[in-house]
Amino acid sequence: MNAAWRFVAAIGLVSLLADLTYEGGRSISGAFLGSLGATAALVGFVAGFGEFLGYLVRLLSGRLADRFRLHWPLLYLGYAANLLAVPALALAQSAQGAGLLLFLERFGKGLRTPARDALLARAGEQVGHGKAFGVHETMDQLGAFLGPLLVALGVALGGYRLGFALLLIPALLALLVLSQARGLEPKAVPQPKDGRLPPGFALYLFYSALFALGLVHFQILAFHLERSGAPGALIPLFYALAMGTDALLALLGGLLFDRLGLKTLFLAPLLALGASPLLLGGTPGLWWVGSALWGGALGLQESLMRAGVGRLSGGSAFAYGVFDTAFGLAWLLGSVAMGLLYDRSPGWVVAFAVVAEALALLPLALLLYRERR
Repeated sequence: MNAAWRFVAAIGLVSLLADLTYEGGRSISGAFLGSLGATAALVGFVAGFGEFLGYLVRLLSGRLADRFRLHWPLLYLGYAANLLAVPALALAQSAQGAGLLLFLERFGKGLRTPARDALLARAGEQVGHGKAFGVHETMDQLGAFLGPLLVALGVALGGYRLGFALLLIPALLALLVLSQARGLEPKAVPQPKDGRLPPGFALYLFYSALFALGLVHFQILAFHLERSGAPGALIPLFYALAMGTDALLALLGGLLFDRLGLKTLFLAPLLALGASPLLLGGTPGLWWVGSALWGGALGLQESLMRAGVGRLSGGSAFAYGVFDTAFGLAWLLGSVAMGLLYDRSPGWVVAFAVVAEALALLPLALLLYRERR
């Protein structure tokens, strides 16, 4: 195994344990907020603003990582906040307190993600961007698959609070492995210092933002599933299925990206188009199919879109920060809108999501046309 692959494997193991923690918590956070008295609008705001906060901070952290080479300090600080906030939810006594912890978790993830992705892009220069991000996302999502299973066990044995408390174990393990991973990353390659984004990046941002606008947050989906009669211990299993599909399609999508390039990005909105009607308008049996489609769309977003940023920008942490901020702002607006629309009817949420995902195909088609010319 060459040096680049050793780094991908090491940071992938950190991400496996980290996702086991915070994705396990995410699988029940919407339902937990509901049990504390939150409305659908508040759940949508917590989901959307939390994601936006996590994405907004990436603009600053990406710039700091590029300019001052603060990749590892940002990784240490970000992972600590990201992971330790999740088991602390076991102590939350109100929807507002739980919401603040969820904001802290997203802030921590945002702080460390551009630095991590920039280091992965270095490895991608040697082994292929699609392979590097695809393998990383597969390991990442293996943890996201196992986390909801651990949480489901905790919820079945002692309710939502025990489910959160069990996640302290993988959180501490992730921080331990991270402390041993430093120094395995490939050497830095020169980056442009003028802060300019590559040609065509605006179209890429527009495509990504429309995709995020129509991607229903799982906190809203979990809220809907509980309102529709799904048992509390079953909701994490829907999320586990989504994360398992995420892992599989992330790997396959990454391999396909290195062969076909940006054309593979059409797949993510197409899967999301099918997910929301099944989860928000389908029967309980179709919830499983919808969960798989939703997870597949998320997996392609995490692998293909990140690989696309690396290919277009040459692995700039600032470019990842700009991409993440645009994505997060769109997800905030979409989540808030969907939370408000849900109070009228889940059907309005489905219509909003389908239109946004269909529109996302247009700027991508324009970008591909531009690239061919």
